[in-house]
Amino acid sequence: MIRTWSGRLAAAVSLVFMALAPVFAEDPPGIEWDMTSQMVMTGLPFSPPPTKLKICTPRVWTRPPPGGDSTCVNSDFTQVGNKVTWTMQCSGDMPMTGNGEITFAGEDSYTGAINATAEGMTVTIQLSGRKLGTCNNPIQ
Repeated sequence: MIRTWSGRLAAAVSLVFMALAPVFAEDPPGIEWDMTSQMVMTGLPFSPPPTKLKICTPRVWTRPPPGGDSTCVNSDFTQVGNKVTWTMQCSGDMPMTGNGEITFAGEDSYTGAINATAEGMTVTIQLSGRKLGTCNNPIQ
């Protein structure tokens, strides 16, 4: 009789914890992305190798993906539907201005480009990313 009662109690306690688990388990605050960028310059016979980066972003983007010259300032970040756009201005060794655009394909991937002008040259940086999963420390 005691064995049956303790077994039932253990089963009941397990059911209570299972029922409360969704209340205590919050979704991680970030999305981990596998990102690739590839610079293409008009007139060059070759392109530098692509840059790959794994990064944890907030679930909702409020700025462009990280990367590039630390002197670049991004502004006018806007999202309409599945598309985000922004402008940029860099003041480093090769000052440049440009704009970026990314289109999300569902929630799992994106493609886009940054088009910039520097010293009369046009530079395109092709962007792509695919979702790897969730993460706990998104960039701010």
